[in-house]
Amino acid sequence: MIKENQRLLNQFNVITDGVSVLFTLLLAFWVRFFLLPGGEISVPFSHYVYLGLALVPIHLFTYASFGLYESFRKKRLYQELGRLCTANVLDIALLQTFLFMFKEVHFSRWTLVFFFLLNTALLGTKRFFLRYLLRYYRQKGYNLKHVLIVGAGPMARRYLDKIRADKELGYHPMGYVSDRTGWKGLDRLGGYADLDRVLERYRPDEVVSAIPAEEFSQTPAIISACEKAGVKLSMIPFYAEYMPSNPQFDDLDGLPLMNIRRIPLDNWGNAFLKRCMDLVGSLLLIVLTSPVMLFAAIGVKLSSPGPVIFRQERIGRDKKPFSMYKFRSMRLNSGQDTGWSRDRDDRKTKFGALIRKCSIDELPQLFNVLKGDMSLVGPRPEVPFYVEQFKEEIPLYMVKHQVRPGITGWAQVNGFRGDTSIRGRIECDIYYIEHWTLFFDIKILFMTLFKGIINSEKLN
Repeated sequence: MIKENQRLLNQFNVITDGVSVLFTLLLAFWVRFFLLPGGEISVPFSHYVYLGLALVPIHLFTYASFGLYESFRKKRLYQELGRLCTANVLDIALLQTFLFMFKEVHFSRWTLVFFFLLNTALLGTKRFFLRYLLRYYRQKGYNLKHVLIVGAGPMARRYLDKIRADKELGYHPMGYVSDRTGWKGLDRLGGYADLDRVLERYRPDEVVSAIPAEEFSQTPAIISACEKAGVKLSMIPFYAEYMPSNPQFDDLDGLPLMNIRRIPLDNWGNAFLKRCMDLVGSLLLIVLTSPVMLFAAIGVKLSSPGPVIFRQERIGRDKKPFSMYKFRSMRLNSGQDTGWSRDRDDRKTKFGALIRKCSIDELPQLFNVLKGDMSLVGPRPEVPFYVEQFKEEIPLYMVKHQVRPGITGWAQVNGFRGDTSIRGRIECDIYYIEHWTLFFDIKILFMTLFKGIINSEKLN
């Protein structure tokens, strides 16, 4: 049933995408020559119709090549929209090249610009509402994907918790197959030897194998049974907690090699773009916030004895220490290098509590960004005392030091700041590091305006 639903959805997407390409090109013609002033039609309307009809199969082929007609059940909206925008940019570039090569210079360039914007907006909006509609019906119990879990170890239980926590994904666990018993809350349908019979009887849409290390010898039989039954098989390795969410593979003469930790910012081009944004952004923000920083400096100086700027050693990229700058918000104390800042802290001055509440104390870190010690967006840096402690207690804690630390980050805009869960922070930091894009940074900066400036700290 799920395959028929996906086929119908793909047919709907192909038809509506084709209609959108033709409709938005004709709409762009109307906007340019009838809605906006100063337009002179040099190419007949019929030629734009022919151009639109020619663009329909080209765009549909590009969309298919970018995977826009695959199942996006497991992918986020921004990933789908990113592919859509990339495909449209490629198509409009090819169109402009074609028109230039064949000297078709009389087609309105503004019409093509409006076509690109309108088509991207219309198809993006359609996919947004389609996702919303599908998730709504999945929550109601429709369009479910029935999965059979093979294994009863930690990874199998973690997978079950994930799909039960997010019902919008539309996964329904039918039961599990394992030689182990006693998994409460999920029906045991048989042992590993019964897998052929279970697949024949229950006919799941997908099998998810998550066997523990000691049962790894069952893997060939599981693969064989699924291939014989024609059922899609997904596998969660028993070492999944040490893997990135999007592993990269190399090919060594036919032998696949998995890179446990390859991150987008290892790419020189990506690192250059991020650094350029840091330099431009920090300079702009320093200029815009200079009156606020002057106010904060005067307030700190008058509130209590001591320096205006508080310098504290933190651990940055490649585990190198650096001095991080903040407006001093506490009285001078003996625990300032190792003491953990808490919501209610007697060390804070009244003015210090105010600037911490509004994150004004963080503004001097813009100079850390200029120096290259920090980035506008990234994992928050920690003092050496806690780095030594957490690296022994928190799995993957040291991965955060492969990139520059940030003033704000994915963890902060998701509520993990101050005295909050370290494990929660690291999960957000690892997700950010593995999924970095320039648009992700921009998204976090915008989210910081609404969720990351005013924090939950109480004023003394």
